[in-house]
Parts: sequence; structure tokens; C-alpha cells
Amino acid sequence: MSASKETSASKTGSSPSMTEPDLELNHTESGYLANDSVQNFSWHDLQVRVKDRATKAPLSILTEAAGLVKAGEMLAIMGPSGSGKTTLLNALAHRVAAAGATTTGDICANGQKLTLQLVRDLSGYVEQEDALIGSLTVRETMIFAARLALPSTVSKQEAFRRVDDLINSFGLGSQANTIVGTPIKKGLSGGQKKRLGVSSRLVTNPKILFLDEPTSGLDSALSLEVCSYIKSIGQRNNLVIIASIHQPSSTTFQQFDKLCLLSGGKTCYFGPVAEAAAYFGRIGYPIPAETNSAEFFLDLINTDLDKNGEIMQRTEHVCEMWNKSPERTHLHESIQKISEGSSKDLLHYKAQKPGVWTRPFVLLHRSWIKSYRDIMAYGIRFAMYFGLAVLMGTVFLRFNTEQQYIQPYINAIFFGSAFMSFMAVAYVPAFLEDLNTFKQERANGLVGPLSFMVSNFIIGLPFLFLITILFSVIEYWMSNFRPSGSGFFMWVAWLFLDLVAAESLVVLVSSTFNVFVVALAVTAFLNGLWMCVDGFLVPMNTLNVFWKYVFHYIDYQAYVFQGMMVNEFESRVYECVKVAGGAYQCNYPSTLNAVGQIRGADVLKVFSIETGLQGTWFGIMIGIIAGYRLLAYLVLVLRK
Repeated sequence: MSASKETSASKTGSSPSMTEPDLELNHTESGYLANDSVQNFSWHDLQVRVKDRATKAPLSILTEAAGLVKAGEMLAIMGPSGSGKTTLLNALAHRVAAAGATTTGDICANGQKLTLQLVRDLSGYVEQEDALIGSLTVRETMIFAARLALPSTVSKQEAFRRVDDLINSFGLGSQANTIVGTPIKKGLSGGQKKRLGVSSRLVTNPKILFLDEPTSGLDSALSLEVCSYIKSIGQRNNLVIIASIHQPSSTTFQQFDKLCLLSGGKTCYFGPVAEAAAYFGRIGYPIPAETNSAEFFLDLINTDLDKNGEIMQRTEHVCEMWNKSPERTHLHESIQKISEGSSKDLLHYKAQKPGVWTRPFVLLHRSWIKSYRDIMAYGIRFAMYFGLAVLMGTVFLRFNTEQQYIQPYINAIFFGSAFMSFMAVAYVPAFLEDLNTFKQERANGLVGPLSFMVSNFIIGLPFLFLITILFSVIEYWMSNFRPSGSGFFMWVAWLFLDLVAAESLVVLVSSTFNVFVVALAVTAFLNGLWMCVDGFLVPMNTLNVFWKYVFHYIDYQAYVFQGMMVNEFESRVYECVKVAGGAYQCNYPSTLNAVGQIRGADVLKVFSIETGLQGTWFGIMIGIIAGYRLLAYLVLVLRK
């Protein structure tokens, strides 16, 4: 659809012209429902309680909520800030309504109580903040969403047809090959991203669609555009659509069929949007002429603006009138009638899933595209490590086997390995983007922690190896480390393990602390800690016992430093300085001092580094990497 047509549609308030979407895959196998199988979605006596922070007594943040939405209808959950909109939406979707909350009540489809798994099988949830991968195109985003959700019985051609139908239906045909957008490269507009977020959930063939603030961050024209597309799709495919929304324009508000108005977790009104004005006029709150009805309802019960208690009294009166109203009685009777006439057709419903290995391979494919296309993932790190290699190669330049270069060699080993791992903090933003996508896909039942963690680990290995080679080819030979093929490849092996461990630490910390600044700070602190106790700044024979036995032996940088030191010094001999009288001045004690030489192995003794343990250190490094990844996996498992 052209931009001019979209604008025209937005101004008139009519649904945009679009391709007729075919969301049904026409499968008859178990796990697929006909388009009208979810005829209604209802909830009754829904309550959410938390502990009051001050008194520790139970505090209700959602009270006796009830509602009924039929297939093809779109419900708006409205209310001032803190009214319980998101709490109700999450409770209906069987998500955590609030931290430490307890949810009670009945949530039903076709009059049958829904379990968590059944809700996930029947519904899709679109978050307020999109978790789209910026480096993917519109069509790639849709294809990956389809491959993660659709069963293996659906052919590739059929899935692609479905994807193309949805892209055209949401007016994204001309942007099909446009990337979503990254901080460096602009892609879709805000409204287009919202439409893509919704369509990527519809590709999974849901019967119920939950939307958390689908118009947040959009102006009135874009809000109308997004809601018009959603409504048209919902009506044509008999979807139950439930959206929380904040201060919609008048034309956007009229796109909804029903309104659930909340204040302080209590229902002020539930019913058709078209009848809301008459209802409030009847209970003593008529809407003034030329007033946006949505704004009027919100201002009527917005206790945030209360200065003398007047709005609070008015809100209590509105809630009391609703509890006594015939509309409320009719709503409860309708819910009860549906429950009594339930055919129990959903009891044995079980959605078909992709094959066991399909999702991990899909995640690998998607991660591969992001990794080589998104400069934020590895591109910037390639540039950083290249710059570091040139810096070190020119500072630690062309050392030889004289004793004056022994300490600079050691400094170069420490600085190179430690700073390489420290610079892994650049991976934090890229991983957090992946993590946000994972959270939303997991909440919709598409991806599990194991698939996500395994694909993330595997896809990083080739890029980290290329970084290792790039750095080593420049730095190793410019600084003139042990000039042999075996020495070079052993250096590469240690540095590769160093980078894998550092990235695994980033994954663990970022999985635990999902805030960018916090994850960055904690990762930097831990890398600083590892530098302090790795055996260079303070040799092992003088390191404080607390730091030695508590942290040194779990410090991956310590094993990298030791391994590189052994690789460099074990088989090399260095020349002492010859002074007047033919004597030699040697800075390190060695059995070769008498002939003016220092055995490299004797340098290792100064740092309490033993030889012959490289295999053990390799094993410990692999164990540390596995430990970081396992802990990150457990963090994701526990954070359901």
C-alpha cells in the first residue's frame, strides 16, 4: 500500500484496503481448529492480589473482574496509569500478572477453563516494546516466526504463501525486503514495526490475540492505521482481540467493539463502545459536546489528578453504579449461560509443534544472519580487536631473546589476554537484544531456554575464532613471540578459549541482569577482578590466601595467562647483560647464569607457574565455559 493511501485511510477512519488474508492453513489433523472454533473468550471473578509492602497484608490490585469477548470482536482495556490494564491483560494470557502476585478466578474459551499450555496453543501475545531483530528484513522476520511455530506437516510453500499473504494484508508488501532497523541503519517506521510485530504473531495461527499498548509511541494517524489493520484481520478471521490501550484518539477508539474501563483494579464499565456514552449519561456523567469520549472516561476516574478527594469519591460512585447496573447482571448471566452450554471441544486440543530439531536449527539460521549482518553483534568487535592488535604490535614491537625483553614479553601476554577478554563487554547490547526476543517467543510457547542457549553458543564460535586469528596474525608475529608454528597455534588455542570464556561470562551476567548498564558494569567489574588475581599483578607465592583460594582457581584469565607463559618461555633461552670484566648481570636466577643466559623455565618459577599442566588447564577452561553456560541456562529456566 502506498503512503498516500495509508494516510487517506487514517484520516477517514475506515479500514485500509488490503489483500484478503488467509490465516487458516486448512489442516484437519489434531491440533488445528476451524476458524470459528474459539467462539468466545470470557473471565469471571478474576482477582489478583499482592502483599502490601508496608503492612505485608494481602492487597488486591484487580478485583472481581469479568468480561466476555466474542470471535471477531476487539476489546479495549482502558484506564489511567496504575489502573490494572496490564495486570488484567497478563492475567488473561496466563502470564505473571505482577511480581509476587496470586491470581484467582475463571478464564475460559467457549465456556471451558483454560490451562497455561492451552492458552499458549490458542493465543499470541504482542508486547508493548517490540523485540524484533533489527538486522532481519520484514519477510525474514515473518518466515522465522512461521518456522518456529508451524508444524512439520505444513509445507514450505504453504508457509511462505501464508507469510506473503500477511505481509500484504498489513500493507508491508513494499517493505518486504527492508530491514527492521538497527541503531546504525534505519529501517521501518514506528507504525510499520507495530504492524510487523502483530503480523509475526498472527503467522502462528492464533485464535486469541493479546496486545499490550499496540499504539504506544505512535501519533494519532499511525495509531488509527495500526488498529484499522488489526481490526480488519480480526473480523475476517474471527479472532478474539484484547488490547490494553492508553488515551486513544476518537477515531482510534471507535475501532474497538467493546470497552473495559478500570480504575484502581476495579471495573467501571464493560460493554459495547457504542453504548458507553449512553450508560455514563444515565448514571449522571453525560459527555459534553465535541469531547473525545475516551478522554472523558479517563479524566472521569483519573485519581492521579485528585487534589481534594473529589475524583476518588466520583470513581467509587462509578464503580458502585457499575456493580448495581443491569449491564453487569446481563454480562454475568451471559458468561454463566456460555459455561453451562459448553461443548468441551477444547479439552483434548493440543497444538501441533515443529519437529524436535527444527527450532534449534531455525534459531541457528536466524542467529547466523544477524551475526554477519548486524555490525553491533561482531562487526564492531572485529574493528576493536584489529585496532588492539595494531596497537600492541607497534608498541610491543620486534622483541628478541635478551633479558631486557623478558618483562615486556610478560606484559604483552597479560595485556593481550586480559584486555581481549575485557573487550567482550561489547557483546552485551547484541545479547540483550537476542534475550528480549527469546523472552517474548518463550512466553508465546515458541522457544525454550535450551534451544536458545545452544544456538547462541554455537553461532558465536566461528566469529570468535576469526577474531582470534585476526588478532594473532598481527600481534604474535609483530611482537616476535616464539617463532614456530606450534607456538603460534598454541597461542591461538589459548586466546580462542579466552574469548569463548569471556563471551560466556557476558551471557551469564546479561541473563541475570537484563539492564544494559547493570550488565555492562557487572561484567567489567568481574573482568577487573580476574585481572587482579590471575597471577601477573601479584605472583601466586605472594597473593593473599583469600583471593588465591576463593577466586584464583576459578579465574579463566589465570589459566590463559599461565598457558601463554608456558608456551612462550618453556623452551626459550635469554641472554644476560655482559658487564665490565667479562661478568654477566642476570635479572632472573637460573642454572645458566654462569654462561650469561637465563632459561625460560626459570622465569616461570618466579611466577610459580609449573610446566606440563597445559592439558589440565585446557580441561579446566572448558569446564569454566560449560559452567558459565549452564548457570546462564539455569537462570533462564528459573525465570519463567
